[in-house]
Amino acid sequence: MENWLTSLNLSLLFNQTFWINTAILVVGTLVIYSVLRGLIRFLTNRTSKSPHQRGQFLYHIAVEILRSTSNMLLLIFSLLLALKFIALPPRWTTVVAHGWFIALLLQIALWLDCGIRLWLSGMRRDPTHVRNPVTTVIIGIMLRVIVWAMLMLAILSNMGVNITALVASLGVGGIAIALAIQTVLSDVFASLAIGFDKPFEHGDFIVFGDIAGSIEHIGLKTTRLRSLSGEQIVCSNTILLQQTIHNYKRMNERRILFRFGISYETPAEKMRKVSKLLREVIEQVGNTRFDRAHFFAFDESKLTFEVVYYVTVADYNQYMDVQEEINLQLMERLEALEINFAFPTRRIEFTGGKLPQVKVAGLASNETDDESEAPAEMSSRYADNKQ
Repeated sequence: MENWLTSLNLSLLFNQTFWINTAILVVGTLVIYSVLRGLIRFLTNRTSKSPHQRGQFLYHIAVEILRSTSNMLLLIFSLLLALKFIALPPRWTTVVAHGWFIALLLQIALWLDCGIRLWLSGMRRDPTHVRNPVTTVIIGIMLRVIVWAMLMLAILSNMGVNITALVASLGVGGIAIALAIQTVLSDVFASLAIGFDKPFEHGDFIVFGDIAGSIEHIGLKTTRLRSLSGEQIVCSNTILLQQTIHNYKRMNERRILFRFGISYETPAEKMRKVSKLLREVIEQVGNTRFDRAHFFAFDESKLTFEVVYYVTVADYNQYMDVQEEINLQLMERLEALEINFAFPTRRIEFTGGKLPQVKVAGLASNETDDESEAPAEMSSRYADNKQ
């Protein structure tokens, strides 16, 4: 055996065809590699320096994809091309064909992987559209897993492996895993739905059920809010999407309705001036749009006015400043017209009999006796303030 190997090595050393083929292969590989590398460099420089293409996102992705071409795979391509210049045994032809297929698929997968990363990075840096970073990460992971999984299946199929049973077993295993973690998966898909549909975003103030707060973080499984009282609220994404959500950050304007009461002693001619007065007050305050003001109803102890106007900014603090200014000016204007706000009033009548005796400290008994007699019919009025 050793003698045979020795004779084989010696025969190769003195085989002129072997050395010629080796030299052609080495020189051809280096030349082809240099040409391909130079061609890629020329294309990337030409594309990046072109005036009408500079700054465009798609051309930037194309340039970066070309620059990400693997030098190792490029060298393998050069070697496979150089093999075309020499005569190969028949059994090497199949090996070379498999090598072409595997190297090409690997390079395409690398290009797609680079394109996905650049696309998602550009989406996250886009100032015109604020996107949920968790959603972009999930999309990137899913797309890259699909690319590399299809690459592996294609390589195995090209090498003669029966992938039908493998795909079927992977499908069954995937179903089992999905059933085991269905709660987590539902929250993950809910996170994707939040990212695509955008019912709310980071920084929005939302209210659902009896919970109100600002969005701090949208994660894979949960969304975190900061409540008005300061504590952090953690809610499952699936449960959150099942609620009716009020997003106050996206409110363009706020409709305000309020009522107040005027005393029944106010004459009709002064009542007619109140609606006009309200319009003037609201229009003088900034960031408002007057809608209506009417004498609304005869209530138990007041003449009720109903007022509707719009605050043209969404900020709640500005709305409260506007309402405060309206209330103060309304008090001043009504006071100038000698119109009084109504207080809850009740009238009590005693029919027949007499009031019970009341002893007041500091009064003589004859004084209390003289005043103890009450008329048969009398009325008293009292007022109390309601909160």
